[in-house]
Amino acid sequence: MNPNQLNDICLRQLTFSGVHEAETVAVLSRGAERADFADSFMFAAQQLGASTYHMRLPDAADAAGAWAVGESGLAGNPLAVDALKQADMLVDLTFLLFSKEQFAIQDAGTRILTCVEPAPLLAKLMPTKELRERVEVGDEILKKAKTMRITSPHGTDVTYQLGVYPTMTEYGYTDTPGRWDHWPAAFVFTGGADDGVDGTIVLAPGDVLLPFNTYVQNPVKLTIEKGFITDIRGLDGASSLDADLLASYIKSFDDPRGYGMSHVGWGLDERAQWHGLTQFPGGMGMELRSFYGNVMFSIGPNNELGGPNDTPCHFDIPMRGCSLFLDDEPIVVDGDVVVSDMRPGGK
Repeated sequence: MNPNQLNDICLRQLTFSGVHEAETVAVLSRGAERADFADSFMFAAQQLGASTYHMRLPDAADAAGAWAVGESGLAGNPLAVDALKQADMLVDLTFLLFSKEQFAIQDAGTRILTCVEPAPLLAKLMPTKELRERVEVGDEILKKAKTMRITSPHGTDVTYQLGVYPTMTEYGYTDTPGRWDHWPAAFVFTGGADDGVDGTIVLAPGDVLLPFNTYVQNPVKLTIEKGFITDIRGLDGASSLDADLLASYIKSFDDPRGYGMSHVGWGLDERAQWHGLTQFPGGMGMELRSFYGNVMFSIGPNNELGGPNDTPCHFDIPMRGCSLFLDDEPIVVDGDVVVSDMRPGGK
């Protein structure tokens, strides 16, 4: 994407996010990463009459290691955090999510937009008002539910006890003080009670392992008891490289909280494609989190929902062909959203 095209989509994004005169937009990056994004977001902020600046952190010391969420690069740097608190909006090009520093910046009223995906994907999945409305319909339905049950033809049957944690929405922009979002995104989620998730999840070929950014090849059976995974193995005793890799990765953090069940919800963007990992390498799989009718559960930290688990071990796992019920009412059936107000065009 040439600089003019990147400038254009960043301008459209900041317009959605309500940037205007008298506001300050900060852009946060690391090392040389996404320098073109930083330039374009600052250009866009200036076009809208806002003040803007770029804060550039050093490269991560362990950039070649495991993806440890919550390590922001701002820890031990209160002057930098205080500077970001003064901004009306922060464009995060580093992925601050799950960090104490992000929570502190949000608590100061700064709205945050994370943007780490390839530019062509950003253009393809530009947010829309209509998509936001459909995500917010899901939010209203989910926040009233007491239980969520997920099933699949492959053997998944797991129940989440709800009501302890809030629901959260992602629709790709943020115009509300203190709110975080991620561009691109279109899904709604919440978390089960810390000891209130029980059952079996079977990952089928084609389900997605993020941050591995790979598709499941061999079925994986997860046994969940009182909110924690107690067993990871192949289905019916069969060998499963995917099960071995998942188990080995979680074990490497040497943190029992890495087996905790985190957020859960469903995707609503009909433009997002399940096969997106084959088209837009280099991102963190946001298209896969958003594709229409996927049911995604997460393993690890739940502190973004206000929970106590801040382990750095994190997985998001979008699944195809599942059914999701809230208080026994169908929301997603065999991978298709069945609530009309959440369907494209309300059909």
